Amino acid sequence: MRTERLAPHMVRVVLGGDDLADFAVEHADSYVKLVFPVPGVDYGDEFDVRVVRDTRPREEWPLQRTYTVRSAAGGEVTIDFVAHGDEGVAGPWAASAQPGDAVWVLGPGGAYSPSPDADWHLLVGDASALPAICASLEHLPAGARAVAVVEVADAAEELPVTCPGELALHWVHRTEPDPEALVAFLRGLDLPAGVPHAFVHGEADSVRAVRRWVRADLGVPRELLSASGYWRRGRTEEGWRSEKAGWNAATEADDAVVAPA
Repeated sequence: MRTERLAPHMVRVVLGGDDLADFAVEHADSYVKLVFPVPGVDYGDEFDVRVVRDTRPREEWPLQRTYTVRSAAGGEVTIDFVAHGDEGVAGPWAASAQPGDAVWVLGPGGAYSPSPDADWHLLVGDASALPAICASLEHLPAGARAVAVVEVADAAEELPVTCPGELALHWVHRTEPDPEALVAFLRGLDLPAGVPHAFVHGEADSVRAVRRWVRADLGVPRELLSASGYWRRGRTEEGWRSEKAGWNAATEADDAVVAPA
């Protein structure tokens, strides 16, 4: 394991080991679930999340966090973490990780890769979605047109972006999510003609607002849309997870109102 501070609030962790020798991903936006044991709990030599949940009290259940696979090659898996001091579980772990530390990895999963047949590509997200946006842009076909809008706190949080296509990249500096302001910014852009393949990830309320605009104004069909709320302002990870099914249902209901015929 090795780490690198990419920005004041972004830490890169490169995982390695014999268990990752055959690790491979199929999609541009692939993800893994990282499993963090509860401090002070001895799980024994054989660690199995399902067994732990079946045999241990809830307070001893390990915590799972989902993260984008930034890259995977040669038995190494690279993951970028947003880290805000002691806030959260995975961020502080990444910020203090040392060679020899262990973390359990489940996966990978994934579904989104840029369509080579799309008229153009739209990627919208915040700092939590920046690793997925960067990985996805790297997978664009040569010559493809793309527009990316990324909200970060300030210029110090901007990361280098590589794209083999024709990219219009817009950094929006904002410390708190503002769905209406984000949609207003998108409406003001000079966008390419045609229907894009859209990737909209990040803070849940912002994602829902942008999703409505993408469906209604840009005419993006469901099969050309990847939209997911990674987190929600004012909620813990567990709190947001308990609400996400309701959020998914609400976004589905939006389609009946805003989706084009």
